[in-house]
Amino acid sequence: MIMEQLVTIGIVVILIGFALVFIGSFAGGKGDGTAKIAVGGFIGPIPFGFANDRSLLYVVIAVAMTVFVVSLLMSQKLF
Repeated sequence: MIMEQLVTIGIVVILIGFALVFIGSFAGGKGDGTAKIAVGGFIGPIPFGFANDRSLLYVVIAVAMTVFVVSLLMSQKLF
């Protein structure tokens, strides 16, 4: 029962994401044509991040460290 609800919620979230991208492509807007990109992840237990803006890099590293600490706490049954 709960698994079916999670699958339904996941599908709805994906469809909302597609709708937002679709609407955003038509919204246009005036921009200067630049984009700031940041990517983060893990190599084993070590978080890393790449970005073309220093402030975005700090955000990506902070999110990666938070995910790491929460997963560590949950794996130790301390949470």
